[in-house]
Amino acid sequence: MAVNRVPVLKRCRSLDLDPVFLGYSKKSNRKNARANKKMSGYGTQLREKQKAKFIYGVLEKPFRNYYEKAANMMTGLAGENLMTILESRLDSVVFRMGFARTRREARQIVGHKHVLVNGKQINIPSYLVKAGDVIEIREKSKSLQRYKDILEVTSTRLFPAWMDVDVENLKGTVKNLPTREEIDVPVNEMLIVELYSK
Repeated sequence: MAVNRVPVLKRCRSLDLDPVFLGYSKKSNRKNARANKKMSGYGTQLREKQKAKFIYGVLEKPFRNYYEKAANMMTGLAGENLMTILESRLDSVVFRMGFARTRREARQIVGHKHVLVNGKQINIPSYLVKAGDVIEIREKSKSLQRYKDILEVTSTRLFPAWMDVDVENLKGTVKNLPTREEIDVPVNEMLIVELYSK
């Protein structure tokens, strides 16, 4: 399995991305050497795609599959559908509910079988949740010191309107799938659509 080993702050700097969207509070003091260089249209489109892939931790092949799925949906625009699909991945939902400090940690928590979806153990970070799904940390893991530490850090985080979260019991419900307005990720999805439709 491919693993992204690029230091997070270095990658954020190269993509001109705030680490907050990945759950990191650190900031890099260095400046990107290429910040003022003019970028071609293709370069701008490619950067937006790389940004989306990096934020959600998705590799090229699955990302393309998500795009094709979004483009073939009967309703909505391809770009908005793509963002909704990415946001409804299980690792992303666990991060949004505040059960993980960072997106990478959310992916690890899911992979280590700590998460139940509708009472069933799911260890696939790319599992797509549906409206009405109940996501919770399994009973055996709730008492771990790790989750006490996580809740300490994420207690000030605001939860999106499309989910209900019971922080005390490490449980949450997806009320409905998010619309593009409810996703606060700084990605211009229209540029991704332009890139793939060439």
